[in-house]
Amino acid sequence: MTATADTQAGPITIETQPSRRKRKSSKFVQALPYLIPALALYGYFVVYPMIDAVRLSFFQWSGFRTESPVFVGLDNYVRLFTEDPVFWKALQNSVIWVVLSLLVPTLLALLLALGLNRKMRGRNLMRSIFYIPSVFASITVAAMWRWIYNPTLGLVNQVLEAVGLESWTRTWLGDPEIALYSVFAASIWQAVGFSMVLFLAGLQTVPHELIDAAKVDGANAWQVFRNVTLPALRPTTVVVVILTIINSLKVFDLVVGMTGGGPAQSTQVLALWSYTQSFTNHSFGMGGAVATVLLILSLALVIPYMAWSMKGEDK
Repeated sequence: MTATADTQAGPITIETQPSRRKRKSSKFVQALPYLIPALALYGYFVVYPMIDAVRLSFFQWSGFRTESPVFVGLDNYVRLFTEDPVFWKALQNSVIWVVLSLLVPTLLALLLALGLNRKMRGRNLMRSIFYIPSVFASITVAAMWRWIYNPTLGLVNQVLEAVGLESWTRTWLGDPEIALYSVFAASIWQAVGFSMVLFLAGLQTVPHELIDAAKVDGANAWQVFRNVTLPALRPTTVVVVILTIINSLKVFDLVVGMTGGGPAQSTQVLALWSYTQSFTNHSFGMGGAVATVLLILSLALVIPYMAWSMKGEDK
């Protein structure tokens, strides 16, 4: 519905809310033919496997064609929560990984973006150096860092010995107390560059006029960052946080390539334990149950955060 008012300059059309919705719906219908192929591929390769994993969690099946899946209801979940101690260790490690990922690489990426957003000699080269690790395959990063952590020939222990800190040398991937954090250090090296690029893109949208006005009003660097830059980075921060949560929960390649979940399951995570249950222990029902728990955990973290961030934008 539209309302028209006549003025000396001519009629002015005021568009109401229903007409806006109708126009948006029309645009969606026009775009639908272009979306259908992508949606079909996404549904077949992403949505269907997720639904099938949830379905398998209610069955007992070894994965061999000679055996038919047997419906067991919630038995897999009962066994998972009451009889599987590795699951609780994997859940704990996954939560630790998410918390550390939200704190360490995200903060480092923001600091790097702020530093490399300034005009300086070699800025583009430094950006490339920090971004390159994110291009490497995770299994390649795992092989590289396994060599770095090698107890006898590894770079870390050799550097510590060279500076007189022999007492600090460790079997970094063989000590259950520090193995998880050693693997996480490799993930920081790989992940920080991608988040840095996202923050750099967000910094390009910060209006320079607001920064200059704040400086004219006497704001120092911290006040400009807190009151101007940080609010402008809100959409970018939402994207970075969501991607960080998802990537942290599904971490797999690094752990497989560096420790395989050991020693003594100290680096076991949910994604790896789901794979192990399915393809090593030949229990696709238990593997599907672990995958379903991982899916629920992801939704429980991402959806409330998205709702909160969208609510903040509406205000």
